[in-house]
Amino acid sequence: MAGSTSKTGKSTDYEFVTVWRVPGTREEVVDVLGDARTLKQWWPSVYLDVKPVSQGNSDGTGSSFDLFTKGWLPYTLKWRLTVTEPVTLDGFALTAKGDLNGTGRWTFETDGPETVITYDWRVSTAKPLLRRLSWLLKPAFSANHHWAMARGEESLKLELRRRRSTTGAAHVPPPPAPTFTRHREPNR
Repeated sequence: MAGSTSKTGKSTDYEFVTVWRVPGTREEVVDVLGDARTLKQWWPSVYLDVKPVSQGNSDGTGSSFDLFTKGWLPYTLKWRLTVTEPVTLDGFALTAKGDLNGTGRWTFETDGPETVITYDWRVSTAKPLLRRLSWLLKPAFSANHHWAMARGEESLKLELRRRRSTTGAAHVPPPPAPTFTRHREPNR
């Protein structure tokens, strides 16, 4: 079951710690979470577009992607994800720059037949409208993050099932779709 906590102060800074528990090995989890190129395919409720910017090193460091994302609220975010620490069976770290600025850290631990995934996300918003309204709408913005992460856990479980399926991926339901599907593609 997903768990997520947040700490929000009077600034526009957000600190979220989310814990997922999924059936599968750390190797399987790293194959999915460690490859940002596939975010749009398996987590389409949040990742509307993923454009590779830099391939980076063989350990994943330096790889970067321009992302176009959203949650259940009717706004979108454009930001660049850059991997800052090697992608390993223990996890990896990243930075965000753009409409969101900050750091994220994924950690993976084995617990029997499951992997416990922790995501520590510390960001501030740079999008002008969100910064101006943050003092008023911080609870809604936090709820939006929790919604997105719950869709991520659900989507990851489906993706792991799809990758393990011996009867074909057609027997695995598709991941949740985005809300408010009328969105404008970012100018690139």
